[in-house]
Amino acid sequence: MASNFLGSLLHLSDPTLPIGGYSHSNGLETYVQQGLVNNTATAEEFVRHMLANNLHYNDAAFVCLAYQAAAADDLGTLLALDEEVAALKIPREIRQASLKLGIRLMKIFTRHEPYTLAKKFEAATTAKNAEGHYCIAFGMYACLMGIPLQEALYAFYYNAAVGMVTNAVKLVPLSQLDGQDILFRTQQLIQSLISTTIALDRELVGVCNIGFDIRCMQHELLYSRLYMS
Repeated sequence: MASNFLGSLLHLSDPTLPIGGYSHSNGLETYVQQGLVNNTATAEEFVRHMLANNLHYNDAAFVCLAYQAAAADDLGTLLALDEEVAALKIPREIRQASLKLGIRLMKIFTRHEPYTLAKKFEAATTAKNAEGHYCIAFGMYACLMGIPLQEALYAFYYNAAVGMVTNAVKLVPLSQLDGQDILFRTQQLIQSLISTTIALDRELVGVCNIGFDIRCMQHELLYSRLYMS
């Protein structure tokens, strides 16, 4: 029943969770300063492309894989997936953001949930045998908390969309209503991505988004910055 996992789902995917997500724009600040995202239409295009062409093949795919590894109680696979995520995140700022978010997420939930697998994974990060990336921690905890995979993926995509829209409202800037309109229109896309993420060919996981990587690398050299990535 939904009541058995809904609280855990809302807590895990809460955009206001104090893990520092608000301080990262994931390259959007570069797009705005270069004039590529400058109004509601281009902001929505950015969000939709990020969900369908980046997260779909990268972080969301790894949420799914980490979920499946946790379901099999397979620490070795979780560690291998974490290493793969680290290798795929070429821009330094994005890699560091993923790491910080993941470590902080684990600190929140390991205080209250005595999951053996989670404790082993966190111990591996402490011993420097893993980095603890956000998408891996999210997928692992979603499984351990008994959250169905489809709902976990929807929440992960939606959380990412909320972050991008919130940043766009501040950076472009957009009105709050414009931002909510983008989120409303994005829901159907998120729903369509869930099944394709679950069924994604393993060889397509980690598909590179060169433009996104370049914009993220350019971020640390911007004249002025409000965000850390």
